[in-house]
Amino acid sequence: MNIVILGGGPAGVGAAWKLSRERDVNVVLVERNEKLGGCAGSFEHKGHILDFGSHRLHPATAPEILDDVRSLLGDDLLDRPRHGRIRLGKGWLHFPLKPVDLLRHAGPRFLARIGRDVVTKPFRRSPAPGAAETFASVLARNLGPTICEDFYFPYARKIWGLPPEQLSAEQARRRVAAGSISKLVRKVLSAVPGLKPPGAGRFFYPRGGFGSITEAYARAARKAGAEIRTSSEVVALRPEGRGFVVTVESPSGREEIPADAVWSTIPAAVLVRLLPDTPAEVLEAASRMRLRAMTLAYVELTVDRFTEYDAHYFPGADLRMTRLSEPKNYGCRSKPAGRTVLCAEFPCTVGDEVWLASDEELGRWVANDLARVGLSLDGKVSDVWSARLPAAYPIYEDGFEDNVDRVDAHLLGKDGILSFGRQGLFAHDNTHHTL
Repeated sequence: MNIVILGGGPAGVGAAWKLSRERDVNVVLVERNEKLGGCAGSFEHKGHILDFGSHRLHPATAPEILDDVRSLLGDDLLDRPRHGRIRLGKGWLHFPLKPVDLLRHAGPRFLARIGRDVVTKPFRRSPAPGAAETFASVLARNLGPTICEDFYFPYARKIWGLPPEQLSAEQARRRVAAGSISKLVRKVLSAVPGLKPPGAGRFFYPRGGFGSITEAYARAARKAGAEIRTSSEVVALRPEGRGFVVTVESPSGREEIPADAVWSTIPAAVLVRLLPDTPAEVLEAASRMRLRAMTLAYVELTVDRFTEYDAHYFPGADLRMTRLSEPKNYGCRSKPAGRTVLCAEFPCTVGDEVWLASDEELGRWVANDLARVGLSLDGKVSDVWSARLPAAYPIYEDGFEDNVDRVDAHLLGKDGILSFGRQGLFAHDNTHHTL
C-alpha cells in the first residue's frame, strides 16, 4: 500500500514513522519547507538554538507517546521545572501559580475582588434559554469579572485579534484550563508539596531544541524505509482509480506521485482547495476558517542570561507582545557564552502592520515593552532578526463550528483521505495532542 503524507510537522512525521514500521506499507512524506517541524521546528542562528516561539512537551503526554520520544531522544530529553512569570497590573506572579507567591504579589485589592466574585457567583445570570454562549459569557459566569477583565479578556484580544464577545464558547472550553474558580484553586494548590499530581510544574524539553522531537521521528522513519521530501509543495490532488495522484513541485521540477491513500496534516481549508470538484459551499466555508498569524522577534543580548525565567506572559493591552521566552533557559544551555536571545511573540494578521514590521521596528517594540515593566535592554542589544508563521492559531469565531463541520463532512466523504493533526483538524492543540 502506498501512502502519501502531506506536511512535515510532528503529526505528519510521527505518522510516517508509525506507518513505515507496518508490513507492505510504502510511505512518502511531502513537506513544503526546507526543514521539518513546522511551527514546532527549531533552527540555529549565530550559535543559538532557537524555536519558533515558546514550546515544551507537556507531562500529560500519553505514556506510549512519551516512551517513543524517550526511546528516540534518550538522555537528550530533559525533565525541567516550569519557571515563568505573568505580568499582572504593575507586578509579577509566578507561573505556574504558587499559593504563597500569589498571596504576596497579587495584592490585597485583587484578592478581595476575587473573593467578591466567589461570593457573588451563585447570583450571576445564566444565559437565556436558546441564547448563544461566547468565550466572554462562559468565562464571566464561571470565573467572575476580576480574572476576566485583568487577564483573560485582554489576552484573548491580543492572541486572537477579536473581542471576547465574538469568540466561540468552544475557545474557552479548549484553551482555558482553569475555567472556573474551583479549577483555578486546584491548580494553585497543585503547587503545594504533597498535593502535587505527577508532573505538575514540570515539562520535557530536548537538549537540541524543540524541533529535535520531529527530527528524531524523521530519522527513525527514514531508517524504517519512509521517503521524506522537503522543499516540495503539493499543488494538486486528483482521484484516479481507487487511489489518488499527488502532484508535487520541487526545485527539481514537477512530479506526480501515485497513492492508495493520502494522509494530510496541512490546513483542512487548503486540502479542500487542492481537490477537484469541491462544491462552492464547501470552498466558501473553508474561506471562513481563519488562522491567526505570528511575528517572532529574536533579540540577541550581550549577557550570559537576561533573567532566570523561561517565559514571561503579558496579557495587558498596554504592551504589544504576548509572551517572551529565553531559549537558553529551556534547554539549560551554557553556550554561546556571554550571549543570549529573547524571543518575543506578536500575534497578527498576514499583511498587517505587525506582519510587515522591520527587524528594527520589532526590536524597538520589544525594548519599549520591557522598559515599561522595568526590564531594561539599554546597552545590551547586539542584533535583531525575525521569523513569521502564517498559520499559528485557529480563530474560533462565534459560529465557526458550522464552517468546520461542512469542510469535515466533505473530507470524510472522500475514501482514502485522512485529515489530522493541528492544522488538519483546525485545532489549537499542543504537540503531545498531535503526536
